[in-house]
Amino acid sequence: MKIPKHVQITADIATTLRGYIVNRYSQIAVLVDENTKRHCYPLVRDVIPTHSLIEIKAGEKYKTIETCCTIWDHLTQAKFDRHGLVIIIGGGVIGDMGGFAAATFKRGIDFLIVPTTLLSQVDASVGGKLGVDYQGFKNHIGLFQQPKATLIAPIFLETLTEKELRSGYAEVIKHSLIGDAGMWNTIRKYPIKEQEWEKLIAASVAFKLQVTQEDPTEKGLRKILNFGHTVGHAIESTSLSTQMPLLHGEAIAIGMIAESQIAFKKNLISQEALGEIADYIISIFGRTRLPEDEVILKVMRQDKKNKENKILMALVNPIGQAVWDVEVSEKEICNSLAYFRSL
Repeated sequence: MKIPKHVQITADIATTLRGYIVNRYSQIAVLVDENTKRHCYPLVRDVIPTHSLIEIKAGEKYKTIETCCTIWDHLTQAKFDRHGLVIIIGGGVIGDMGGFAAATFKRGIDFLIVPTTLLSQVDASVGGKLGVDYQGFKNHIGLFQQPKATLIAPIFLETLTEKELRSGYAEVIKHSLIGDAGMWNTIRKYPIKEQEWEKLIAASVAFKLQVTQEDPTEKGLRKILNFGHTVGHAIESTSLSTQMPLLHGEAIAIGMIAESQIAFKKNLISQEALGEIADYIISIFGRTRLPEDEVILKVMRQDKKNKENKILMALVNPIGQAVWDVEVSEKEICNSLAYFRSL
């Protein structure tokens, strides 16, 4: 699939960004966190016309309505009108939340996303899902709204720790398992340090765009992108109150193993395929101690994909394809968590 013009992968982020904002907006605000302010904002600061800077704290635990209020307060005090622009520089958390704040301010102003993590470049910044966490539940409040543009610069990957890069790689793995068996067979031959990032970013972006353009508001096909996320989001949510919260991709990696075990038990994939998935993901992410089943299930009962109190999942069927709205029992989930703990 050809990537549309409003999503650009660029080696010159400053020039590309300048082309989108010259003489178009009454006011501009740039949203950053303490990390992207230090490492990423300096690469584009000089090409952005007169603007104000909004700095928020980094991390999933700050992905809240309260942080949105900080953003809205800044825009209000700066007397932003509906012809203003918010440029969001950062990863998936700030992209989701900053887009949500812009899309709801005065019923919506333009926003532009410059994703700076692998996770946001291959997944979070593409597709128009925006939102914040609420009462411990991931992305519980949100909406669908496309940014004016998404400008992806692989150079930002040089600012990431190995842990952050690995977190984003989970979504690359997911895209291959649900959409491209050839890509899966290629990436699992190599450790993470030997992956060709520009090629993987382009493939993941093209795949996600194809799915989301066919089903922009997640009524059908787009649900396959939730593979690994029913279990994964629950585990991520429960970890946020601990001393060592999991990154999104770390939790999704666990979710993909558990949900692959469910797919195997439902005869959607072979035992050999399950072994391939589990072995490769463990080789990248290692093993993690899980909370008690009931703690995880309590969060999963509030999952957005549920219907009529039934837990629904997207599952691989077979590798390279997926099905969605598969009803899964709590017993099956507990068995899948037991499988992960046995690895």
